[in-house]
Amino acid sequence: MMVVNYVGAFALIVLGIYCMVAKRNLIKVVIGMGLVDYGANLMIVTAGFNPGGTAPIFSISELNMATFFVDPIPQALTLTSIVIGACVTAMSLSLVMKLKEQYGTLNTDEIRRLNG
Repeated sequence: MMVVNYVGAFALIVLGIYCMVAKRNLIKVVIGMGLVDYGANLMIVTAGFNPGGTAPIFSISELNMATFFVDPIPQALTLTSIVIGACVTAMSLSLVMKLKEQYGTLNTDEIRRLNG
């Protein structure tokens, strides 16, 4: 089951990179950035998953040598990455809106040509 998560994360990252490199529409480039972010988040969460692990919230009396925890660090990193990704997406979309307002197009080739 873990292999499916890694393959899915790799597919999302590759598809996102393809969208950023091959597409000329700025909205599609922003969507590609989001796909790379989602793939990286899936990869981090999958790496931190332990089958049979429990949440690391126990009192001292419940701990013993057989207790098996899920690592909370990847989950915290993913939560931080989701917030940062939302901010980057919002900033990118506002930049795309300003470029559309300034140049009248979202095609990167035409914007380059109009710039000089």
